[in-house]
Amino acid sequence: MTRVHKHIANHPLGDAPARGQAAAIPFGRPKVVDVNALQAHLASSPGLADDRQALLRQLVDGLDPAQLYWIAAWVANQAAHPTARQGAVAPANATRLTVLYGSQTGNARRVAERFAAEAEASGLPVRLVRAGAYATRELADERYLAVVVSTQGEGEPPDDARGFVEFLASRRAPKLPKLQYTVLGLGDSSYPQFNAMGRALDARLAELGAQRLAPLAEADIDIEPVAAPWSEGALALLRERLAHDAPIASVTPLRVAATRPQFHRDRPFPAPVLANQRIVSRASDRDVRHVELSLEGSGLRYAPGDALGVWHRNPASLVTAFLAALSLDGDAAVTHDGRTQPLREWLTRERELTRLSRPLVQAVAGRADSAGLRAALQSPDALRELFDSHQPIDLLRAHPADWDAAALVAALRPLTPRLYSIASSPRAVGDDEVHLTVAVVGYHAYGEPHLGAASHWIAAADEDATLDVFIEPNERFRLPADGARDVIMIGPGTGVAPFRAFVQERQQAGATGRNWLLFGNRHVADDFLYQVEWQQALKDGALHRLDVAFSRDQAQKRYVQHVLRERGAELYDWLAGGAHIYVCGDAAQMAKDVHSALADIVATHGGKTPEAAQAWLSELLQDGRYARDVY
Repeated sequence: MTRVHKHIANHPLGDAPARGQAAAIPFGRPKVVDVNALQAHLASSPGLADDRQALLRQLVDGLDPAQLYWIAAWVANQAAHPTARQGAVAPANATRLTVLYGSQTGNARRVAERFAAEAEASGLPVRLVRAGAYATRELADERYLAVVVSTQGEGEPPDDARGFVEFLASRRAPKLPKLQYTVLGLGDSSYPQFNAMGRALDARLAELGAQRLAPLAEADIDIEPVAAPWSEGALALLRERLAHDAPIASVTPLRVAATRPQFHRDRPFPAPVLANQRIVSRASDRDVRHVELSLEGSGLRYAPGDALGVWHRNPASLVTAFLAALSLDGDAAVTHDGRTQPLREWLTRERELTRLSRPLVQAVAGRADSAGLRAALQSPDALRELFDSHQPIDLLRAHPADWDAAALVAALRPLTPRLYSIASSPRAVGDDEVHLTVAVVGYHAYGEPHLGAASHWIAAADEDATLDVFIEPNERFRLPADGARDVIMIGPGTGVAPFRAFVQERQQAGATGRNWLLFGNRHVADDFLYQVEWQQALKDGALHRLDVAFSRDQAQKRYVQHVLRERGAELYDWLAGGAHIYVCGDAAQMAKDVHSALADIVATHGGKTPEAAQAWLSELLQDGRYARDVY
């Protein structure tokens, strides 16, 4: 296979040498479908007339697996009970538990899936619904609702829950006096608006008259200590409440048995490094890597739009700096959560050393008796500034205090994997290979060098090394099933990674829709990532349009949002004609600026009021035609 690193050797920038509806989860014992046998049976049976087959294909086009399984179950029930077609349909307010989730990176989805499975195993009637697929008209008839929702950025909902959140906050939301509910919020205390969305949904449901079945639970990135007791308590109450209610009409279970891959988040695959090379010029003040990994033997599969999770180790220099700053012995045995190992091992493999969290700030404020830190904890703006400007080591140096090894381990939050948008299509590179585009974080602050722990770990991995990885699916960030659809891709910096995968995929699949890429970075001569590939894609017809913005190549900074406004008329024509639009990259500023530009374009060239333009974009988000992978 010809790898990209063979092409990058001739890169002018390269300095490296050549190298819809909710799915019902049936209760009781699921019936497992032999898919191969089913396909063989369908192939040998008379089937449907051509016109009916065309209608069926039109119906299922673009549906996700859960929606397809729901349709399969409903059809099976119709086949088993033909007379039921003339009977009553189970009412929307039938007694059941609805588990609703809004997830940005997959954590809320995983927790909700497990909670729904535990409820099903308990014999409870339950359905699992992604917030973006929930029919809000059903809310008034719900009786039992469990919401698992994450918070992203500055207290914002996940993109797939935005429509539900907006509906709930609006005057159209119904009164809910018959609803009993519970909310589990997932957040990251390194953000000032920690768990704001979970709190907001919990408060709004109560305001609408619903009764709390179980109190709001708020989990930090160490989810399990909060999620497990919440799940256990909520299920105990649900079993008690639902025991005396009539069950909903049963649907014949028909679904493929879910099997967890051999390698996953909690058991990552040691992927051999095939290539790891710098793809910016020597003159660039940044280091960006193109990394190729082997998945051979892992059984892992991915699709364009998915992310690769990487478990990293903290740099030895940073661990040493912690030990020196606090005068601690790295060989000291520390027992935490029932496990004992040297402090150095805790700091290297299991504790977050480059991201601040609210609990750590609280711990430092208490030990150092810092009035300034206590004041910052009460001010979102001050806390945000602290998080943006300090790593944990900076805080510990600025506020000296007596620390023992056990207290330090308890105060630092657990290490979490980093997620990187996948930069390859398996159709192009093969099922056993995956590519990443990684910006290596490094800077000076407070007189000391600072590193991005994960990016530094990846950059240091040579071709004899392995990286511990897993696949994180991202169903919200998928190419349209209809290859005739046009796609617009906005990806400045390393945000271009998934669009490399998209262009590869569309080319290999023979998609007939047009592809428009908007890319931005600092300097055209230094960091035009994958320049040769984009030029070749234009020549081959795999890319139909490429617009670029290099912010520092002229006196006035120029970003992708400026290009969007300049191309506004054409961009609106594409969108009005059914194009899908994708944004990937920085959530703090770029994604907001791009969204603002899109709203202005829709208002200006679509003849809409600003409010109507925002509503139109929200509708595109809900329909999956506007998708964002921002971080």
